[in-house]
Amino acid sequence: MANIISDETIEYVGILAKLELNEEEKEQAKKDMGAMLDYIDKLNELDTTGVEPMSHVFPVTNVFREDVVTNGDGSEATLSNAPSLDWILTGYRHMEVMPLLSQGIQTS
Repeated sequence: MANIISDETIEYVGILAKLELNEEEKEQAKKDMGAMLDYIDKLNELDTTGVEPMSHVFPVTNVFREDVVTNGDGSEATLSNAPSLDWILTGYRHMEVMPLLSQGIQTS
């Protein structure tokens, strides 16, 4: 086994994976990680000259369609239900002041 995994590495990986490993599990994890790294080293010995890198084993193409708006967002219909700007500027203020006037409170 050329790749020796330290106890600190196992502790760190355990923290990242949120695992609580006992000593026996830590030793087994060290062996397993070492075996994985040894296998990667073995794969690195292969001659890959002329082999294109790939991100997937199947030929994958972009499956997204062109983003075309067909029915709009309905903002005009939605805004037609909203109160007019005049009501917002005058009516709301009027509604706010009327209870104060009925209680005899002066507003400026």
